[in-house]
Amino acid sequence: MTSELIESKLAGLPTSPGCYLFRDAEGRLLYIGKAKSLRARVRSYFQSGSSDTRAFLPLLRRHAVDLETLVTRSEKEAALLENSLIKEHQPRFNVKLRDDKEFLTLRLGQQHPFPRLELVRRPKPDGARYFGPYHSATAARRLLHVVEKHFQLRTCSDRELESRTRPCLQYQIKRCLAPCAFEIDRELYAEQLRSVVLFLEGRHDELQRQLEQRMREASAQLEYERAATYRDNLAALRAVREHQSVEVVGQGDQDVLGLYREGELVELSVMYVRSGRVTDIVSFSSARIELPDDEVVAAFLREHYGDDGPGQGMVPAEVLLPLLPEGAEGVAEWLSDRRRELARARGEAGAGRCSLSVPRRGPRAKLLALATDNARHAFAEKRRAKEDMGERLGRLQERLRLPTLPRRIECVDISHLGGKDGVGAVVALRDGLPDKAHYRTYKLRAVAEGDDYGAIHEVLARRFRRGLLARDDALSSGDWSEAADWSLPDLFVVDGGRGQLGVALTAAQDLGLFELPIVGLAKERETVTGDKLVDRVYLPGQKNPISLRPNSAEWLLLTRVRDEAHRFSNRGRLKLGRARQLRSRLDDVPGIGPKTRTAWLTGLGSLEAVLAATDEQLLAIAGTRRGQVAALREAVARGALGRREAVAEPLMEKRDAVPPPSPTPTSLRWPPTK
Repeated sequence: MTSELIESKLAGLPTSPGCYLFRDAEGRLLYIGKAKSLRARVRSYFQSGSSDTRAFLPLLRRHAVDLETLVTRSEKEAALLENSLIKEHQPRFNVKLRDDKEFLTLRLGQQHPFPRLELVRRPKPDGARYFGPYHSATAARRLLHVVEKHFQLRTCSDRELESRTRPCLQYQIKRCLAPCAFEIDRELYAEQLRSVVLFLEGRHDELQRQLEQRMREASAQLEYERAATYRDNLAALRAVREHQSVEVVGQGDQDVLGLYREGELVELSVMYVRSGRVTDIVSFSSARIELPDDEVVAAFLREHYGDDGPGQGMVPAEVLLPLLPEGAEGVAEWLSDRRRELARARGEAGAGRCSLSVPRRGPRAKLLALATDNARHAFAEKRRAKEDMGERLGRLQERLRLPTLPRRIECVDISHLGGKDGVGAVVALRDGLPDKAHYRTYKLRAVAEGDDYGAIHEVLARRFRRGLLARDDALSSGDWSEAADWSLPDLFVVDGGRGQLGVALTAAQDLGLFELPIVGLAKERETVTGDKLVDRVYLPGQKNPISLRPNSAEWLLLTRVRDEAHRFSNRGRLKLGRARQLRSRLDDVPGIGPKTRTAWLTGLGSLEAVLAATDEQLLAIAGTRRGQVAALREAVARGALGRREAVAEPLMEKRDAVPPPSPTPTSLRWPPTK
């Protein structure tokens, strides 16, 4: 049923292009769209007796109570406005086709005399050339490896380049020209840079012609080492092109979008065609999509070629689509502008338009059908993988006699270095895959150095208490968002044997958690008699552990979460150790922050010089206030800066406080007896 407020606005809608915004009863944005004609487009959502049975329309009619329209001068402006509004407000019903993570990008600096290629996640407006973002971190790193192996660009940082006096191993294995130690041919390095740019842009035919010509010229001039370099470049190019097995009629650049869906599940497959060859195929999955196909296509174009999207660095001359979205002409104009901007950034001229088309016959239609087949295949593979994971989790549930399917598994691990820099880590798997949004690290606060049992008790008590408090807060307020972040898992794994399991059970039972399944996972080891003990699982109340057959489903799941806990805890320990080693005694002075500390040490050279400086010398440093100088003098007067001492940790928050121990109940509700 349409609200009265929307009904009153439908009659007065303009026929101009623009954007429309639907809001719910609380004023929150539900959906943002663009239209060539606001009057025709918006009224189509609420026409009575319409044959339109899209699942999205009943939801919109049920929740939308207000309508707002924004008029633009053209379809292109409407597309740009829609893009910015969706990014700012992120409405509930707009399609999100990719994760919120930052994609990896290859950065090629322009300021240094000898630029290097490096991986970054957040491009900056620093004048550098950026390639990507890449849909797969593995693909980006593989590409970087190929460049480093064959094109001989430096791999060290600017600081290493300035401080090094002898060439490193990369020079010895002929992967770097060693500009750090030798006077190298800058023109050769510049040629390598130009080759790398062509290689990363996919302009392989042009690059091959140039490399072959350079190799012949170098050979004719008896510069055989230079010719060998070009030969290696050609070998890298041929190795990459071996994977491009699909030939396409024509020589242009195209992106081809295939779409396959079953109900609310949507799979998109994008084929990248460069110079007439398929260079890569990428798939994107989306669940709970109730919008029609044209809205899904519009969302893909907006996100894929928008800022930070996988395709923002390369807009082709043509995008083949299964159907055209609303306002396709405006979207094409926006893509054409982005294509010209990218060409200008590369120093190229004459970049043409980007067109959107739906081929019906001929080679382009066959290419679109191939993309659709890839989307259907990716959908089937992912569904099959999900079914396989369900079977594995079921086998783990049966083997450990768990009350529910262990879709969410957590594991704890303690890491320290000789008792110092102690860190506890809790990692999570969701349906067998790492759920990194729920990884947690804990600084150890209330245990002696090297007390692993005490560390496990402290970390788990804080973890379980936080989960219980979040659940209680959600029950009282009705807001389950925080409870979802801290909800307790279906299975908790402790790295260790019977002793570690007993400590974990005590931490849980002190808080009244008697039904949480907790097991101990002991590593494979060899006894003093030479007998080999495989990985074993210890269950509460059971004397003998359960042996895990290597490469079985339950072994793979449990060892994966354990190894991930090891990795994450070691990472936290190293981070804490670096922070301790780089800590300055000035950090202990109230009122002196990192910026002031850095400015003082940079300006005066050392801590001793800072302590010996006069008030006028300190105040002469930019950003210094008299209160900070007074705080420094006070700290010196009381001897706080005379020696290095460990800084006392702040009192732990109530939500993370470790509860006092209580007697352990004699009976457990889990696991069930044999």
